[in-house]
Amino acid sequence: MNETINPRPVISAVIPAYNESQGIETTIKQVADILTGCVNGDWEIIVVDDGSNDDTYQQVCALSQLDTRIKGIALSRNFGKEGALLAGLAHATGAAILTLDADRQHPPIFIPDMIAKWQAGADIVHAVKRSRTQDSVGQKAAAYCVNHLISGLGGIDVKNSSDFKLLDRKIVNIIVYQLPEKQRFFRGLTSWIGFNEDYIYFDVAEREGDESKWSFLSLLELAITALISFTCAPLRIVTFLGVLTLVLGFGVASEALWSLINNQTVSGYNTIIICVLLLGSFIMISLGIIGEYVAKIYDEVKARPHYLVKNSVGIDDN
Repeated sequence: MNETINPRPVISAVIPAYNESQGIETTIKQVADILTGCVNGDWEIIVVDDGSNDDTYQQVCALSQLDTRIKGIALSRNFGKEGALLAGLAHATGAAILTLDADRQHPPIFIPDMIAKWQAGADIVHAVKRSRTQDSVGQKAAAYCVNHLISGLGGIDVKNSSDFKLLDRKIVNIIVYQLPEKQRFFRGLTSWIGFNEDYIYFDVAEREGDESKWSFLSLLELAITALISFTCAPLRIVTFLGVLTLVLGFGVASEALWSLINNQTVSGYNTIIICVLLLGSFIMISLGIIGEYVAKIYDEVKARPHYLVKNSVGIDDN
């Protein structure tokens, strides 16, 4: 890697990283070699350390000393992948910006194809997962359900989508400056924006280093954020439950009235128990759905920053 510097690189690569010390150096060097071979002009790599507990950021700093096109941002704590991606996009200066994971499950070998599609006129190049051979059966089932639910209710296609994308500068400016919401779902936003889109398809590679940093709860939180951010359909479930309760109540009332008219004894015990359980369940589900929306509104109203930068290397903030 040489040290030719250009204040306006053609391509910026944004790599969010959290405790990726085992493989971050290999990832950076691989991406750098590919960019050097396919970019007719300069490039930069911005690694956003999302509050790692290991020496991920120190390794980035060391590589930046060897090649100033390699840059690093250290966030003050773990803000999550969405915040790290936004930090990288906000500091990237390229005419087009790549986003990819640090564990190389997003194969860098597809970068030249993505750049070619951008040069051919695509504003957004989505890398779509062709297979999930590395995922367990449970992970595949969960991903299928969540992606189809969001796509069906939210009106955006995120089936097998990933954060492996190439975005034109105007798309990045929209995401950073014109979409102010705090609760973000990067994959959904890039599909919602529109413009000229193109696709490449890849097989998910085996993860480098240790196990995934995504827990079940963090994936569940991301799925809830994605669903709530793009559709009000869950709120309509509350209305549906209300109508269902009305129908149920009408049926029970009709049975009681019929028994009264015909002078028949109304046992009613089992019916009452069932009604109480159903009504209680509907009420709790409705309160939970409404509560999720209220919680997201609360986060938006607080208007806290998406991320806080603790340190940076190679970044010009002027």
